[in-house]
Amino acid sequence: MKRPYTNPFELPALPLLKAPTNTTTQRLFVAATRMNDGKTTTCLGLFAALQSFFPRVGFIKPIGQRFVEIQGHKVDEDSVLLDTIYQVHVPIESMSPVAIDGKFTRRYLKSPSEFLPRLEDDICRAFDRVSWEKDFTLIEGTGHAGVGSVFDLSNARVAKILKAKAVIVCPAGIGRPIDEVALNKALFDQVGVEVVGAIINKVDPAKAGDIRDYVGPGLERLGVPLLGMLPVQKVLTSPNLQQISAEIKGRWLNAAEGAKGVRVSRLVVGAMTAKGIVDHLRSGTVIITPGDRDDILLAAISAAKQSPDGTVAGIILTNDIEPDRKLQTLLAQTSIPVLMAEGESYRVTSKINGMTVKTQPGDSDKIPVIKRLIHEHVNMPQLLNAIGA
Repeated sequence: MKRPYTNPFELPALPLLKAPTNTTTQRLFVAATRMNDGKTTTCLGLFAALQSFFPRVGFIKPIGQRFVEIQGHKVDEDSVLLDTIYQVHVPIESMSPVAIDGKFTRRYLKSPSEFLPRLEDDICRAFDRVSWEKDFTLIEGTGHAGVGSVFDLSNARVAKILKAKAVIVCPAGIGRPIDEVALNKALFDQVGVEVVGAIINKVDPAKAGDIRDYVGPGLERLGVPLLGMLPVQKVLTSPNLQQISAEIKGRWLNAAEGAKGVRVSRLVVGAMTAKGIVDHLRSGTVIITPGDRDDILLAAISAAKQSPDGTVAGIILTNDIEPDRKLQTLLAQTSIPVLMAEGESYRVTSKINGMTVKTQPGDSDKIPVIKRLIHEHVNMPQLLNAIGA
C-alpha cells in the first residue's frame, strides 16, 4: 500500500506503529565511530556477502543526510548507490524514509512531541516494506552512535526501534579503535542494543599483525569481538576527474566526455622544467600547472601522440589562465582531459588532497574490490552466529 504522504511533517492517515510488525527477518545495524570511516563501503560488501547465505536480502538507511530527488521523494545517496548495484527490488523511497535537510532540526525542535511519533512511524513502516518476504535486512546508520540525538533518533535509538544488533566500523590504529568503539558501545548499551562486533577499516598490511595482536584483545575486554580488518585499497580513495572538477569548481577546456571513468592515482605540480616533467607523464597522473606553462603542455601533447594509451589522466590549468590558441588546437587533437581552475597550483592541489571520495553508482572498478574485501577479510560465520542468524 502506497503511503498517502511523503513529508514526515505532514499528518499521516494511518495509525501509528510502535515497532515494525516484521519480526521474522534477520537484521543487522551497521554503525561507525564517525563519518567517512567506511560504513557505506562495508555495507556494499556485506550485502554481497549476505547474498551468499540468504536468498533474499533487503536494505534500508533509515536516516539520510545526503539525498537526491527521485520521483518526488528525497532518497539518500547511499540507498540509491546500493539499489543501483544490487537491484534490491523494494520501493526506493522505503529504503530512505527520513531525509535530513538543512532546516529539518529547526522544524523538529519547535514541536518534538508532535513530530517524533510520525518519524518513528515512517521508519517502522519503511522497514516493514523493505523486509517484506526478505530473509535478512541490512540497516545502515549515519555516522557515530549519537548522530541524530538532536531529534531523538540517534543511531543507537533507531537500532533499538528496529530491534537490531549492531556492528561498528572504525578506522585503523592501536588505541584509537578501542577508545572509539568503547565510546560508541556505551551509547548502544544505554538503549539496550547489543554490539556484536567491530570491523577495522583502512588497515596498512604492514601493521595488520600489531592490530590483530593488540586491538583484538583490547576489543574483547569490551565484549566486542574483532570480526575483520579491511586493508587499505588505493582505488577506493582515488577520485575520478569529474569528482575533482566538482570539488574545485573547474571548467572543461578539452575532452570532458572522456573524464568520467578516469581514476586519478597521483597528483604532480608542474613546477619543474619540461624535461623534469617527462618522467611523470604516465597513466593515472594529473598534472597541475599554470596555463601559461607552454613547455609542460607541449611535453604532454607530444607524449600523448607517441603513446595515446599511456598518457596522463588529465591536466589542471590553474590561475584560470588559458593557454595560447595554437596550443588549445593541439590539445584538441589529443584525448587528454583538461580542466581550468581558479587559484594557484598548490591551493588547488591541497583542495584535491583534502577530498572525501565517496563510491558512486558509476564506479564499476570499485565494486569488485569492495565485495572481495568483505569476502576475504570479514568472518561472516562468526558475525551471523553472533546475531543468531
